[in-house]
Amino acid sequence: MKAWYLLYCKSRGEARAQQNLALQQIETYLPTYPEEKLVKGQATVRRVSLFPSYLFINFDPEVTSVAKIHNTRGVIRLVGCKELMTAIDDSVIHAIKMREHKLLSKLMPEESRAIPEMKSGDKVCFTKGPFVELEGIFDEVNGEKRCFVLFELMGKQQRVIVDKDTIQPVKTKLLNVL
Repeated sequence: MKAWYLLYCKSRGEARAQQNLALQQIETYLPTYPEEKLVKGQATVRRVSLFPSYLFINFDPEVTSVAKIHNTRGVIRLVGCKELMTAIDDSVIHAIKMREHKLLSKLMPEESRAIPEMKSGDKVCFTKGPFVELEGIFDEVNGEKRCFVLFELMGKQQRVIVDKDTIQPVKTKLLNVL
């Protein structure tokens, strides 16, 4: 049965794998998000892979051989492909596409705010970028402007590196008991 699957690609090889799979008439989806950078003093926006080294593909394993997918240039392997292949629900792909469209249609305005101090284990929420409105757990600082955040993705806890200014601590509400 035709379904979406997750494909692990060679480092920075998602576009190459996507191109080679398209030549085989296999539908692919590479989620991206806009990233602003200063290049020679000018702000430029480029699309960056939301999940580096990963690509979603939509195919029927009974029609297209898994070996054919594995032998495609740029591809390392299908994720979860040992005995049973793990299909991804269409609603997950649709939700990612909707979020990507929302981000690409309007860049979030820059906010000038102080970056609060956070310690390992603090709950945080994303205020901008590809994970906006999602919550995670602050792990550790990585350099001056970046940090590691843990959050659940596809049933597993993932560690991602993000800009510090894209997250903020989740405020816990205290109940006043009289």
